[in-house]
Amino acid sequence: MELKTAVAALAALAQETRLAAYRLLVQAGPAGLAAGRIAEALSVSPASLSFHLKEMAYAGLIQARQDGRYIIYSAHFEQMTALLAYLSENCCAGAGPEAANTACCPPKSTGDSP
Repeated sequence: MELKTAVAALAALAQETRLAAYRLLVQAGPAGLAAGRIAEALSVSPASLSFHLKEMAYAGLIQARQDGRYIIYSAHFEQMTALLAYLSENCCAGAGPEAANTACCPPKSTGDSP
């Protein structure tokens, strides 16, 4: 992933409604959700949601498909995976995301130490 693409994706998610919508779409999986269901779940107007969905689509985070008279939105999981890989590629001096579970993330405290 290029720096410009990563910045666009992170900028698109750096807004409360868009982040909530994206998380909802990730939870919905590949089946996605109709715009009306997203607006209802987030309590936002259709016009406002349309603006936010456009921003996320421009960043490549979501995709839309026609299903009868509805437009179904779903998370673009390949782009999400690429963004996560980009963010963690320098983790542990380039050891890769597989090392993130141990070396990049400090162990959880058990409460035994002072």
